[in-house]
Amino acid sequence: MPATLSVVVPCYNEADGIPQLKERLLPVLDRVAATGREVDLLFVDDGSRDNTYLLLCEAFGSRPRTRVVRHARNMNLGAAVRTGVAETQGEWIANLDSDCTYDPSLLEPMLAEMEQGADLVTVSPYHPRGRVEGVPVYRMFLSRSLTAMYRLILRKRIYTFTALARVYRREIVSQIASPAVDFTCLAEMMLKALTQDLRVAETPATLTVRRFGESKMKTVKVIRAHLHLLARLLFRPGSFLP
Repeated sequence: MPATLSVVVPCYNEADGIPQLKERLLPVLDRVAATGREVDLLFVDDGSRDNTYLLLCEAFGSRPRTRVVRHARNMNLGAAVRTGVAETQGEWIANLDSDCTYDPSLLEPMLAEMEQGADLVTVSPYHPRGRVEGVPVYRMFLSRSLTAMYRLILRKRIYTFTALARVYRREIVSQIASPAVDFTCLAEMMLKALTQDLRVAETPATLTVRRFGESKMKTVKVIRAHLHLLARLLFRPGSFLP
């Protein structure tokens, strides 16, 4: 039997983009389920100030094996990812972006990599066969610079460390869990997986600019947090081991 799959989609003030999310996500999940795999869908509304929660319930509430949970206040992405792990039971866990900046259909090639034995698969716009479209130049420069530093220290042939869209095995969660509450939780999870020599694979992807709503990332704070993570990796690599 194929491994059971829990798809977790963190959301924060995404009311405008929910129709797009429904249109693009549900056909993908239907195709995955048609292969015989059990697929659960969980939305984590991270204390949205708009009507994201109600619109998620309206758009997806009739789908079997679907739930919407809600943080009473905004707790940031790291907390939403941890809630997703705690509230689901799938043998494999997938995280997807609510804004569709990575096409939900990338879930299918990521699952194919998992079937080949990967412990963690990430989408990868910086892969030689990946692409970036419409993202501001300054953000691309910062992102690529951080990626280059992670690669230099780790000496691993990995091109993308910070994408939310990924799939991983439940049994490795305790090994790669990050206490970070911000976007750096994604990089820390990847760094722990690589430091522990887990099997990491990348799916070439196209990163696009969001069509609805605003980015929730605070650039200066995130850069500062990444620099702290880089310092840990350089001077305390043992802190990334279980």
